[in-house]
Amino acid sequence: MLWILITAAAAPLQVARNVMQRGLVGDAGPWGATLVRFLFGLPFSMAMFALAATLTPDAHPDPTAVRFWIGVLAGATAQIGATAALLLAMHRSGFAVASVMQQSSLPLGALMGWAVLGDQLSPPAWAGVAIATAGLAVLSWPKTADVRGGLAGAALGLASGAAFAVSLNGYRQAGLALDPDHPLYSAMAGVVVAQTYQTLLLGGILAVVRPAALKAVLAGWRQSLGAGFFGSAASACWFGALALAPAGPVRAVGVIETPISAAVGHRLFRERPSLRQWIGGAVTTVGVLLTALG
Repeated sequence: MLWILITAAAAPLQVARNVMQRGLVGDAGPWGATLVRFLFGLPFSMAMFALAATLTPDAHPDPTAVRFWIGVLAGATAQIGATAALLLAMHRSGFAVASVMQQSSLPLGALMGWAVLGDQLSPPAWAGVAIATAGLAVLSWPKTADVRGGLAGAALGLASGAAFAVSLNGYRQAGLALDPDHPLYSAMAGVVVAQTYQTLLLGGILAVVRPAALKAVLAGWRQSLGAGFFGSAASACWFGALALAPAGPVRAVGVIETPISAAVGHRLFRERPSLRQWIGGAVTTVGVLLTALG
């Protein structure tokens, strides 16, 4: 199915973006590094939307759809917080561990859907939520004596997962509302609107409260272009997949990001997860998959 291929492509693109953003945190700070994916990804997203519009001349979007604007703006706002929390978690708990913690977006999204939207889950799905929660508890316990720092990193990872859960569902609703007959066109339009809003919002805030971070982002434009490109390509794939399938199955396939992140963390950052962390990551992955497939 097309959405599976698109999601599978999104995972390595997202890992590449995370690697490049991680290297920007030192100079620009987490909020400056977060701005990079939006500001420098926007030109690439506009080009992708232009291509999608050319290939779908019969598209009839409804720009007055309230559900589109609510979904895309809520998703974009949540994505800003999720990205910043993920970058901070990487520095507290390591690249691989933080990336696995981010996978909590699926079980947390299930709980949000049940509590807020009244979604009904099957018993296997609830079992998956419980298993994922147990795996995250094992994974989040720090491997050093710095209990406070380790738990802080785990909490940031969980916060990132929760915000990404909101973002995923918001973007899916936006794509379905704009033009249900042309989901990929709607997805590309949603990416452009979201990144424009994110650039203006976060760029404006940094210009007022942290102008040095904004200057660092602009000064590092060469490295930032790479992060922007991979971020834009990953967002296009996520939006496209979410326009074709529900957030649960999409996030389940996206779990392939976990072993990729572990390999990258070991290769580039010399991170060596302990046996307990490998077990916790495996249990978490099983729980996430069971939640989606249940």
